[in-house]
Amino acid sequence: MKIQTKGQGEDLVIALDPFADDGSFKMPRFQADIVTASSNHEEHANFGAIRGEPFAIVHPGEYETKGIFIYGLAGLNSSGKEKTQNTIYKIIAEEISIAHLGRLDKTLTDEQIDQLGNIDILFLPVGGNDVLDDKKAIEVASQLEPRVIIPIHYKINGQKTALADAGNYLKHCGLKSETQEKLRVTKKDLIAEDTRVIILTV
Repeated sequence: MKIQTKGQGEDLVIALDPFADDGSFKMPRFQADIVTASSNHEEHANFGAIRGEPFAIVHPGEYETKGIFIYGLAGLNSSGKEKTQNTIYKIIAEEISIAHLGRLDKTLTDEQIDQLGNIDILFLPVGGNDVLDDKKAIEVASQLEPRVIIPIHYKINGQKTALADAGNYLKHCGLKSETQEKLRVTKKDLIAEDTRVIILTV
């Protein structure tokens, strides 16, 4: 995922969980100033695809660079045979708060909800298998009540994966959805009361 923003008067690019090429999709190569990974697995920590010399974040903690504040919350996923690390990130840029839940596979704890606080834009896994399924995704969205939800980690046409597509989530979430190539948003755009679901095209 690629976020374009401003920090300390300059244009910045943030890369979230750059993924490994899998034969179905190839990770776009672009230059970034900041890159985060929810775990150190190459599946979502393909830093080789990111050009330049970005400020890399792979562990929980509090970070600040070029006017961008990033908070990494430690967590464990329980899907599969072994528990795996999953870092949730909250990013504050241009007075907009963004939460990227990585490969979260269960609802948030009270502590995580308190740590995340108010969220404007939520990157929400919805594909099931080893991430949230549609029912749990709806629960997590209700825990955070963001203004914008961007579904992630779901099956896309032509992709060989055990993930479900986004259809079940869109059908049951009770929110209007729209498809966009890019989402452009300012703090003023987030005043509306209704939560929006945005499907970003690949």
